[in-house]
Amino acid sequence: MGHRETPDHVLNVDADLGLGLTPGQVMHARKKGDRRYERLRSQLMESEFALQVETQFGALDRLKPAGGRLPLGPYLAALWCRRHFIWRDVKSRVRTSNANERLGSLWLVLRPLLDAAFYGLIFGLVLKAGRGTENFVAFILIGIFMFQFTNAAISQSPGVIRQQRALIRAFSFPRAAIPVSLVIRQLLQAAPGFAVMLVLIWAIPPHEQPTLLWLLFPVLLGIQILLNLGIALGLARCGHAIPDLGQFVSFVGRILLYASGVIFPIDRFVNHPLALFIVELNPIYQFIDSYRMILMQGALPSFERWMTMLAWSIGTLVVGFLTFWLKEESYGRE
Repeated sequence: MGHRETPDHVLNVDADLGLGLTPGQVMHARKKGDRRYERLRSQLMESEFALQVETQFGALDRLKPAGGRLPLGPYLAALWCRRHFIWRDVKSRVRTSNANERLGSLWLVLRPLLDAAFYGLIFGLVLKAGRGTENFVAFILIGIFMFQFTNAAISQSPGVIRQQRALIRAFSFPRAAIPVSLVIRQLLQAAPGFAVMLVLIWAIPPHEQPTLLWLLFPVLLGIQILLNLGIALGLARCGHAIPDLGQFVSFVGRILLYASGVIFPIDRFVNHPLALFIVELNPIYQFIDSYRMILMQGALPSFERWMTMLAWSIGTLVVGFLTFWLKEESYGRE
């Protein structure tokens, strides 16, 4: 998991020096060039503590702050070196996610099935939204299962850094490991549901017969995972800076549910060309529609569709990662 780091609050000797600085104020003063910080640093360099550190580790000028942000290349290398830590964390959390419930891990499949049944009843039987759709059962199953996979990243990412504050303060490791672990955990939790979804759309009339195009399902899923990872990194950073963001994204999830063609065909209710263009630009809609093309229609999404989904996923991942990495030093310091 990495070595136990020496936190910045080793500078918390202001009580003895009479400078009146808390650890957080020390960090702020260091960034602003405050004279009190310079006095504190000068006295620390002449203290017995500094002498002990220099004896054990060498010249103080060669030391770097623990938990500081590494350059991008070494940061990625350090993240890769922590892959075993990430995997152990994922397995542990997946095993214990539903340990206190009688049905345990069955809820990972039951929740999306119940959602699909509810929306299918309301929109399919009551509102007749599925009229004209050849296999509305498969339509809504694919929509619910694949939407909830990305919506989990949207809803859970804003609070993930604050939830792991104790771990961040105790150990030195690339903080990006936390949202990466979250996305992998969500994938493992969703995988049984994906298998059940494929079985159901084949078993429930009118049956969708498996074709060679079904082999593209994991390829499309892999691109969606990149999108989820970019979302998780970006929202983890924003959620750390804005604690109330977690409340806001729940409303965003509801909007996306209706704006992504999850439970009814978009083209039946959106007729304005500009509105339809905006909906079709939505990456979640593009993924869900592509899954339906592969699994229900036996059709291959166009080359432009594949390129658009790749652009969304890679672009979101790059922006999310850089946004997260640039604020690496701030996590766990509040």
